[in-house]
Amino acid sequence: MFLVRKASAIAFLFVALWTVPAMAQGCAMCRANAKATPKEGQQAINRAILVMVMPPLGAVTLGTTLIVRYARRRDQDQEKE
Repeated sequence: MFLVRKASAIAFLFVALWTVPAMAQGCAMCRANAKATPKEGQQAINRAILVMVMPPLGAVTLGTTLIVRYARRRDQDQEKE
């Protein structure tokens, strides 16, 4: 089981690092465009980014919470048997 987790972590790290060059290209363009906008526009961009990030973060948080609760409950049930 440990080897599966280790292999999964290495695969995830490899895929995550593989996308770094693509993200770096987009950041330079976005930053230049955002700096060229007035202060109110920059604040609107920041708010829009936060609004777009909240649903995925909420879904991940909810999913992780449910997984942890299920795992704890399962472990407690196994201890009782």
